Amino acid sequence: MKIGSNQRVSGRSYLDGQCLIAMPGMSDARFARTVVYLCAHSEDGAMGIIVNKPAADTRFPELLVQLDVIPPDQAIRLPSQVERVQVLRGGPVETKRGFVLHSADFFLESATLPIDDGICLTATLDILRAMALGSGPENAVLALGYAGWGAGQLEAEIQSNGWLHCEADFDLLFDDGLDTKYERALHKLGIDPAFLSNQAGHA
Repeated sequence: MKIGSNQRVSGRSYLDGQCLIAMPGMSDARFARTVVYLCAHSEDGAMGIIVNKPAADTRFPELLVQLDVIPPDQAIRLPSQVERVQVLRGGPVETKRGFVLHSADFFLESATLPIDDGICLTATLDILRAMALGSGPENAVLALGYAGWGAGQLEAEIQSNGWLHCEADFDLLFDDGLDTKYERALHKLGIDPAFLSNQAGHA
């Protein structure tokens, strides 16, 4: 399902709601083979969530217990949909903080940022409590940390062939095929990942 690129939130950048795809020559190892959903982009900088890298040895029910959202004995009685929520390594900034990227069927006034038609970002415990009760968004991932760029930094990286970008879709953001998201994002641009790797570094 493609996210509605023609219905972007008024006043936002054309890159908002796009997926950035790291080129093979990416100099920053933290972003090697990453797909980043860009949540905000302006002349002041940019912010996004890496959507294809799992947080090592971290499960959503365990995080709910650690954050005192639920008591330990409730962790084994969560709805199956909640148990399967993926915990991602969202980026190198504020890695102890959680950001829930989710479908727009859940919204908290003054806490939820609408990004694109159908996609939002919320970073409060209230959404975790709702998810634990089974009343949260239908589609969601929890990212620990985020990727951030200063003014002009992302534009410079794109110009120097550090990133490609493509339209986002629900599968790229929310399905559990993390190992294939990088290749699928490239295929959306009609690019064979093997060919791109072979050409990396050549004029």
